[in-house]
Amino acid sequence: MVVAVIAGVAFILVGQKTIAKGLVLGSIFSVINFVLIGEILPLIITASRKRSVLFSFVSMVFRFFLLSTPLILSLKMESLNFVAATVGLFMVQIMIMGEHLFRLVHPEGMQRT
Repeated sequence: MVVAVIAGVAFILVGQKTIAKGLVLGSIFSVINFVLIGEILPLIITASRKRSVLFSFVSMVFRFFLLSTPLILSLKMESLNFVAATVGLFMVQIMIMGEHLFRLVHPEGMQRT
């Protein structure tokens, strides 16, 4: 989220407010999605098979609806950039992959605590 906010401020400074808004909006929904996955996963694991399937399906449908919200908003509103909102939706995954790549290149640079 910090990277998205810093990038958003940078885009605002160069006069690209629509890109900044789209990036930050997509990132907010990406973080919410990631938190929901973490909260719902224990419910799915500890539930019975039928209930687990139901939780999984409802969770997936709700998260798809959640992730489609910034995309729909960016298509409807002139003040939001669609591509930036899409990139923002993948911001959590981009940061996770970036950390793994950084650890591959510089294994001594990030010590686990």
